[in-house]
Amino acid sequence: MGVKRRQGSGDQLDLFDQALQASLRLGATGEGGTGPGACAVSQTFTAFEQQRALTRMVMEEVAGSANLNQAYKRVTANQGAAGVDAMSIAELLPWLRENREGLIVSLLDGSYQPKTVRGVEIPKPGGGTRQLGIPTVVDRLVQQAILQVLEPILDPAFSPSSFGFRPGKSAHQALAQAQTYVADGREIVVDIDLEKFFDRVNHDVLMARLARRIGDKRLLRIVRRFLEAGMMHGGVCIERYEGTPQGGPLSPLLANLLLDDLDKELERRGHRFCRYADDCNIYVRSQAAGERVMASIVAFLEGKLRLKVNQAKSAVAPVLERSFLGYRLLPGGRLGLAPKSLDRAKDRLRGITRRNRGIALERMIAQVNSFTTGWVTYFRHAACTSTLRDLDEWLRRKLRCVRLKQCKRAKPIADFLIKLGVPAWRAWRLAGSGKGWWRRAGSPPAHEAMSLQWFAAVGLRSLQAHHTALQAAGNRRVR
Repeated sequence: MGVKRRQGSGDQLDLFDQALQASLRLGATGEGGTGPGACAVSQTFTAFEQQRALTRMVMEEVAGSANLNQAYKRVTANQGAAGVDAMSIAELLPWLRENREGLIVSLLDGSYQPKTVRGVEIPKPGGGTRQLGIPTVVDRLVQQAILQVLEPILDPAFSPSSFGFRPGKSAHQALAQAQTYVADGREIVVDIDLEKFFDRVNHDVLMARLARRIGDKRLLRIVRRFLEAGMMHGGVCIERYEGTPQGGPLSPLLANLLLDDLDKELERRGHRFCRYADDCNIYVRSQAAGERVMASIVAFLEGKLRLKVNQAKSAVAPVLERSFLGYRLLPGGRLGLAPKSLDRAKDRLRGITRRNRGIALERMIAQVNSFTTGWVTYFRHAACTSTLRDLDEWLRRKLRCVRLKQCKRAKPIADFLIKLGVPAWRAWRLAGSGKGWWRRAGSPPAHEAMSLQWFAAVGLRSLQAHHTALQAAGNRRVR
């Protein structure tokens, strides 16, 4: 098996070549390796059996120099925190120079042993916390190398109604498909929420799905070890018997593989649905139909896939009452902004514009712009002009409040207002007021001094104007 070297991609590209060639000469194929004739495929094989027969040597692709080099570049580009061994991204290349041959041999003979993952809890937008598992940098490299080989094999067979963590798919495509279902009169949604999905994945069920498609036992053993790797949390190593923790490159693909059974069952029944990772919405025409679908799908998920449905967050309801990917679907298929999305945006802006942060207003506005630009770009398809106008006004008042407080005392406040054209008597009246900063920021002199033109001069970007420009650009492209 020859390995071609790609040219002109940097010093790290030939990092694995010599070690790989040596390992292949040793014939390190492990228990999953087979002779050339063993991949003969009978015409009576099923599609899965044919695929398994053709994937009994995929570890050679995983350990290929081009694949490992690509994985190295992706991992270093993504950066990320160190794992339990405290190795940083910057230390990965020196480590590989010393250990590349041993790494490749362990992949080819199936003996690679992942390290414990580092457990980290982060707050969830809706309250509570989400458990992340951060693998070591080397384990992330191996997971990325496996992902690059498995994804082209597994992804083409996934449902076209699955949109999360897939190449060429996006949340906006999922929303567009949901719009067509609602516009067609399916205005009742069966909204299924899986309880702690990534923490509840059954290893046996998942590995059975992977073994359907992949015949290389070496790869299956290594993937299983990744699933079963312990989690270090609070100085204690916790054994894991279920779950595929978020934080590793491989977890989203494995999640889609497991939930593909759900997609295929929904397709078999002729349902119209959209799934984005573990967020699944099924669109029906009546409440009664929705109740029947909910009962049968819950039984399928909990019985066959051994997943737990969160009954408190799942519901059968008119689309107007539910949200999907931060949007709200309106009758007729239009898109609106979900109330919780607006609340989360205001919470984020409150944090950025806290009056006691002690940073310059220019830096604060730059941080505001960084957040709002991305937020408005994501919600560019929502009909929310009046909501954004109100949010602009609220944000400007927050920033007026910050600027007044930065003046601290009456004289600097009066000088600041007078410099911006407020008559002296009105400036001093506001400066000497005993009202709180929020009340002062809403006063006419504060509005007169820190006007729309003043905010434009200091660089604040209007959410409403940005949204309008994005929608106009989208309309021009459609025409």
